Amino acid sequence: MEGLRQVVSLEGVLFGLATYGLFIVVLFALTKLLPGQMVLGQPLPGSGKRLTYKVNGMALFVAVHMLIFVGAWFLDLSLTPLLDNFWSLLVAANIITIVWLVLMNRGSRARLRKAEERGEATTDDPKHSLIGRLWYGIELNPVFLGVDLKTFAYQPSLIGLGVLNVAFAWAQYEQLGHLTPQMLAYQLFWWAYLFSHYWIEDNVLSMWDVIAERFGLMLLWGDLVLVPFFYCIGGWWLVNDPEPMPLWRVLAIVALHVTGLWIFRESNSQKNRFKLDPSAKIWGKPARTVGGRLLVSGWWGIGRKINYTGEIMVYTSFALCTGFSSIIPYLLPLWLCVLLPHRAWRDEQRCAAKYGEVWVEYTQIAKFRMIPFLY
Repeated sequence: MEGLRQVVSLEGVLFGLATYGLFIVVLFALTKLLPGQMVLGQPLPGSGKRLTYKVNGMALFVAVHMLIFVGAWFLDLSLTPLLDNFWSLLVAANIITIVWLVLMNRGSRARLRKAEERGEATTDDPKHSLIGRLWYGIELNPVFLGVDLKTFAYQPSLIGLGVLNVAFAWAQYEQLGHLTPQMLAYQLFWWAYLFSHYWIEDNVLSMWDVIAERFGLMLLWGDLVLVPFFYCIGGWWLVNDPEPMPLWRVLAIVALHVTGLWIFRESNSQKNRFKLDPSAKIWGKPARTVGGRLLVSGWWGIGRKINYTGEIMVYTSFALCTGFSSIIPYLLPLWLCVLLPHRAWRDEQRCAAKYGEVWVEYTQIAKFRMIPFLY
């Protein structure tokens, strides 16, 4: 694809630094200024402390839509320069990630020194080397100007991904004067994925990354670089494809996406509701459990990691929009087909050790991990 053969230029990197840097700063300012629900997080490992988070990602999501609309309508804004400078923008994203990491770690070390001087326990792990501390992070919940940086990083990650995806539709419309059915489906799929994320955004507070992972290069690079620049890869195979996909194929892909998104979001939502309130209703009935600890209502009575199944279905639908001219758009769902089953296996080892006989009883009810009768 022509866009994937771009060269990196100093001018493009400077453009990327200014654009992506301003994007992050604006999102941070909006996070501070826009109202949001105050939500209590899950107990943290060790201390059992529960932090309070300001959840206003939907407000940010809507605000960015409004800013793009105003820019396009009144300022003749175009998003195609993001694609024209894609590789330079990717280099800039890596530079911004490193700068963020260095500044954040300086602040973390200073806070930890003060905590140690006061005789307070810290979250630092002395077993890690310098490289290990940079990769895994120093603090569990670094904060800047009252904003939790770990949860904030989801905003430029996901909203940035959304902007890049829209740029592909923008470029195709400028070239053809219309959108192909597969491009329209691709855009609607991503919009539904992101909108549904922000509709139940508080679910992220029960994720393992938020609860237990320190915030270092591993998570930060994934947020600022991997997700926005890798997850949008299918757009390159759509933007210059003028041939409309047959309607029956589009409808089949729509059915796959809708089913997968329902399984993915609803299963995660069921687990989050149960964690917040064990008496919550699942599919209209009181939640059933094994040993009062493991949920077996709803999707969790069907598969032990059924949320991963839905996620793979969703990402497969994105790739199917591109047709079968290249395997590259399928690298994302293929990667998840390796990553998520392995993660499911690791999670099961941890759960078996944690719950013992209760876990064995649970596996007799939810007999499958991800695919009924197969896995």
